[in-house]
Amino acid sequence: MFTINPATAAKGLSLLVDNQILYKKRGLGMFVFSDAKEKILFKRKNQVLKHLIEEVVLESQRLQVSDEELILMIKSEQSRREK
Repeated sequence: MFTINPATAAKGLSLLVDNQILYKKRGLGMFVFSDAKEKILFKRKNQVLKHLIEEVVLESQRLQVSDEELILMIKSEQSRREK
């Protein structure tokens, strides 16, 4: 359906097993760990979001934006999205 290489799909599944998102039951297939969602969210917070924050802080320093101003900008964006 998605025409991806089977080796690529297998590698993706292996990565999920390595990261303890999936586990194998011999003869039955693969299953999702009960805490998989929490593990994924934790990883995204500590990698993706942290990286984005580092970039925003660096750019705000380049533009001479104060910490207070940056925090206000973040809060303003959060408020706008809550509406």
